[in-house]
Parts: sequence; C-alpha cells; structure tokens
Amino acid sequence: MFCVLPLHDASMRPRRFPVVPPTGPCESRAVHDYFSLVFVLSEELLRDLKLLDGSKAEGKRSSDNAVMPSSKKAKMDSDMPTLDHTTERSSIDNGSELVLEQDARREEEDTRERVNSVDEERACQDTLDEASPFSAVCTVCLGIMQQFCEASFIEELGNEVKKSGFEFGSVVVSVSFPVQLAVREHAACLILKEACRAEDPHSWKSDAVSLKEAYKWVVYEGLSEWLGVPVEGKSPFEVTVNFTHEETKEECHFLASLFPGCFKPAKNKQSVFTRMAVSKALAKIGEDQFRSHSSCPPKPTSLPCRAQKISCSHGPVYVAGRYNKFSRSLPQTPWIIDGERRMDSSVEELISEPLKQAFAADGFNLSSSGREDVDVRTLGRGRPFAVELLNPRRTATGSQMVHKMQLQINGSSNKIAVRDLQVVTRDSLWLMKQGEEEKTKLYSALVWSERELHQKDLEMLNNIKELRLDQKTPLRVLHRRPLAVRPRVVHTIHADLVNAHQLRLQLHTQAGTYIKEFVHGDFGRTQPNLRTLLNTYTDILELDVESVDVDWPPPVNDTPATEVTP
Repeated sequence: MFCVLPLHDASMRPRRFPVVPPTGPCESRAVHDYFSLVFVLSEELLRDLKLLDGSKAEGKRSSDNAVMPSSKKAKMDSDMPTLDHTTERSSIDNGSELVLEQDARREEEDTRERVNSVDEERACQDTLDEASPFSAVCTVCLGIMQQFCEASFIEELGNEVKKSGFEFGSVVVSVSFPVQLAVREHAACLILKEACRAEDPHSWKSDAVSLKEAYKWVVYEGLSEWLGVPVEGKSPFEVTVNFTHEETKEECHFLASLFPGCFKPAKNKQSVFTRMAVSKALAKIGEDQFRSHSSCPPKPTSLPCRAQKISCSHGPVYVAGRYNKFSRSLPQTPWIIDGERRMDSSVEELISEPLKQAFAADGFNLSSSGREDVDVRTLGRGRPFAVELLNPRRTATGSQMVHKMQLQINGSSNKIAVRDLQVVTRDSLWLMKQGEEEKTKLYSALVWSERELHQKDLEMLNNIKELRLDQKTPLRVLHRRPLAVRPRVVHTIHADLVNAHQLRLQLHTQAGTYIKEFVHGDFGRTQPNLRTLLNTYTDILELDVESVDVDWPPPVNDTPATEVTP
C-alpha cells in the first residue's frame, strides 16, 4: 500500500500529495522513476491486504468508471422521471405537441445524465475513501509523504521557525527519518526491480530517487515561499525535523545478526542502528537473503510517523579584536580551583557577556593569541582575541552596532579595554593561532637581585643577542601542559638600573617563552637563566606584555583603547 502515483497522469495524483514541478530534465526523470515505484505494484499489495481481490483488481483495470453501489443505482432508477403513454399518443396527433414533447424528453435525458454523473462521482469518492490505499498509512514512507507534505504542516513548520526568534536570510532544512525506512525503501526497490525486469530486462535503473530527496523536493519550495527566504545547502541557519515511528523501530535489527561488523558501538551514539550502519549492511545483503529475513513487500502499519521534534539553530558568529588588561588580579578565564571560584570576574566574561547579550546567543568561547597570568598586565595595542558566540538569534550587525558594543565593553569596567572590534569569519582564525608560536613578543619585567648590581652587569645583559634557552615545562603549568623541553630564543635584552637591587628588563623574545622561569630559573628547569647569567639569586616582581606582534585582526578606524605605561 503506497501513497503516491506517477506524475505523468494528473488525473491519478492523490488528493493529499502536492506536486512540485521539477526544475530540469534530470529531476523530471528521477521524480518519475521514484513515483512510478508505488504505482506498479499497488494492486498486488492491495490483494495481499485483502482490500481488493483479483477479480476486482482486474475489473478496475478494464473499467474507466468507479463501481457504483447497487442500492444507490436502484434508488436513482426509481427517482428517474418517466413519460406518460397517453401524452405520447396525443403528441402524435398534434405535430406541435410532438416537437415540444421531444424537446422535453431531451431535456429530461440531459438532466438524468447530469444526475448520473453526480451520483457516480459521489459513489466513486465513497469507494475510494473506503478502499483506496491513500486513505491508509503508506507502507514505504510510513505516512511522511501523506501527512507531512501538506500545506498545513509547512505552515506549522514555518510558525515554529518564526517563533524561535532567529534572524536569518536563508535556511537549510535537515530531515531525520526513522532508520527503518531504509529497509522499507530497499524492499520497495526490489519489488520494482523485479517488475521492471519482467517487462524489459534492461529497463531498471539503479539511480532511484531516495525518499528523503523526494520529500525535500516537495517541502523545500513550500517552506521557502512561506518564509520568504531561499532554502540553501550551506546556510548558517538550520531547521531540523526529526521523525519517529515506534511501531517499526525493530525492523532493521535483523541486519545486525547478518552483518555484525557494520554495527559497532560508538561513544556519542545512543544506538548502533545508525543510518550509515544500516546503509552499509543493505549494500552487502543479497536479494534472496533480504527476502528471507524481511517482509517484501513491507508490512502495513496502523499509525503513521510522528514529527517528534522541530528545532532551530544558527551557526556561530565570531567577533574579534584586541584587548588590554590593566589589572594584576584578573585571570583571563574564570579561575576555579577544586570547584571554588577564586576571582570575581575574568577577561573572558568582561568581554563576552556584553557580546552574548547583544547577539542573544546561548553561550560563548574566548580564544586568544597566547595568554597572560593573573598578575600580568597586557598593554600597548593589546592581545588579539576572538569570541565564538554560540547559537546567536541576532546576526544582523553593522559597523555602528559593533562600535556601540565596543564602547559598552570599555565602559563596563576599568580592568580591561578592547579595540578593533569586528565580525570575522571562522576561516580567518588560523591567523591568530599562527602567531602563538611563530611571532615575537615584547615584555617589560621588574627584577629583584640578591646582590648589588653594577654597570658592568647591565652592559653584559645589553650585549646578549639571540640567546637560546631550553625550557622544561614549568612546575606551575605542569598540571595542564605535557612534560617536554621546549627550545626558545631571547632575541634581545635591554636592562635599566632602578636601584642597587632592582632593574627593569625589556625582553624581545620568541612567542611562547616563559619569562618568569627565565628570571628565577624554576629550580634549574630553564637553562640558561638570569640567575646563572648574573651569578646571583634573582626573582621577578612585575611583568607586563608590551606587544604581541600578530597582524590580526586588521585595524578599525575607531576610538582606540586606553593605553597604560608602567
């Protein structure tokens, strides 16, 4: 019992199947191939279901009219107007009366034909409503092409999209069918293949249109017209429709016993019966083997599929810029130790929370070109960063709106400031990450020395060029970074004496150099270090990032962030 008919005969299209004209000759042939599948064997399936026996089916093929119930025909005959014999005899004697009588008879015959036509149409409709395969659940699509292609469902789908509150200029629709439909499609294709070979051994084509593709052709155009936006394959806005059918969910389980290698458990999958696994198994099974383990044709069902869930989502929006950090008690990300928060806020939250509200996003992730410690400031032009805004509902952003966000962030706290704020693409983020290891950085460090420092110490440090270090993973980050020895380079050092025991160093280094460990040695894990160079105990008092030499994101002509010099 199938739900559709071939497209070439408009009079035979089911009442509840909206036809979408194909856009090209290839689609026209493909649509015809698929929809012809369900017409070729409809009577065979009806006989199996005892809705029509063989004689009725044969009578239906040989007759162009629907069968009229005898009770209705008898009633129609009894109600038919007749001519009186005396009137007929008298009309012979009177020529004018004869003409009138013939005209009346012709009018009565026309009336009777019209009555017959109306009654036949009603009788045909009653017969179809009682015995037509289209009034029951299709055994291939399980009702999806019957109930969920109608204008009412498209309207329901459109209303759900509009209620979601997303802004979008295009849409992509993802449809999830019950996995067991693949088994039913396979069975239907086998029947069609056998029927085609019986007529012409070379008539079967293996490139049949899948049920999902046929559904998309019907629904996409209607949804696009209803929403007023194009349906595209790569739109960031996605509408997902999940169909389920509990009654037949075990129909594909026989494949697991035949091909266990196709059904392997996965961490992120709730069931081994995924669409890919079932497709792989069906590609391996032979025709006879399939018929011996599965119903062919598929068994009828009492209930159609159910649209279990309609959900909307939008791809991430990325906002990039540079940030300055002016506080020595502010971590880059929330500082949580043993489940307890240690700081009130973070750079990530101060920047991302206003952006989350502006874009009406569900969440955010901040990434940056490197990171500074909680007690380290970031000055100069700032550190490049990007915020990934998850599932944003507002996406229409102009330069004025982004500049307004920048002013809002800068006015919310005196601990940070941002500049060059802009919306970027995901593909451009690699430029930021590239600078973490390949670019250079400029640091300013205030250093304490146990012994008194002299001019010759400064001259020795200022003459250092391209000093190569071997830095074993610092003890303070060993809990989150793998143990390794990382070669790094200090390109130049400029030292100024602050007092007898303090000096300020300007260090131009390779990105990724651990400056604190270079100053105090980290129990000898960094070699050489400032202690070995000065031959005295040294430690770091203050550290600032003066410059991150990454040319991304591009500068924006707006009000720059406030710069602080130590």
